[in-house]
Amino acid sequence: MIRIGTLVNAKATSADYIKQILPHGFESFSLTFWQEIPDNLDMEKLGKEVRDVIGDKAVISSLGVFGNPLMDTIEGEKNRAAWKKAIDSCKYFGCDIVGGFAGRLIDKPIDESMPRFKEVFTPLVKHAADNGIKIAFENCDMGGDWWKGDFNIAQNETAWDMMFNEIPDDNMGLQWEPCHQMVSLIDPMPGLRKYIKKIFHVHGKDATVLWDVVRTKGIHGPETFVFHRTPGFGDSNWTDIISELRLGGFEGSIDIEGWHDPVYKGELEMTGQVHGLNYLKNCRGNDFVINPVE
Repeated sequence: MIRIGTLVNAKATSADYIKQILPHGFESFSLTFWQEIPDNLDMEKLGKEVRDVIGDKAVISSLGVFGNPLMDTIEGEKNRAAWKKAIDSCKYFGCDIVGGFAGRLIDKPIDESMPRFKEVFTPLVKHAADNGIKIAFENCDMGGDWWKGDFNIAQNETAWDMMFNEIPDDNMGLQWEPCHQMVSLIDPMPGLRKYIKKIFHVHGKDATVLWDVVRTKGIHGPETFVFHRTPGFGDSNWTDIISELRLGGFEGSIDIEGWHDPVYKGELEMTGQVHGLNYLKNCRGNDFVINPVE
């Protein structure tokens, strides 16, 4: 079953937040941390509180750790520690996926980050495998490109192939979403089909491309040519996306990544997310229906 859920900023009050939005019909929640997991946050306690709230109505699909684990800095060290802590904490949340950025050597070409990527993630991927956990890298460029950037090398198919060559383990894959391909004017569907067996978790985020701007002003001018959208408001056909996921055997969660839509924001944030939730449910064929016995 493909579940439809949403991302939640992970903190001590996450259970209270989930309790408020659970009645809207979210079926899964991905709890995400930025840069580090605070030392004073009791992950076992948080896991129990969250699971008590969701009961049998939803699941925790994954934990997320978003920072730059490849840097030899205090921040990098904290992020590497957070990856390990998240892997070790999955058992408290009943999930088996940790997602996040692959990191990069700041403002270096992506290929120059590969040795460091292998050094950092080889033991983390093995530790995850030993505990029955999958590692999934989000395909966000974080404003970077092939030549320079601050956070993430896992941006496109060329980089993915290099990463999977460096670490070919079966439990390392992608936390995929179409938006991050579309902002680079990449058709996301061929990549979805090609890497389907490596897609462990999906972020529900779309994009709108202003093709008139692309055709007349290009992509390096002052005018915005693309922006992120909540599913149901962007250009992607999620019926096709979910069909490809089903054909590829995907049985995980699509969790809406909110707080990016330029229209459905502020007081309209949850209005947009609930619309996205119902839209994605409809695209998957809505609720499961048991076939009659002949």
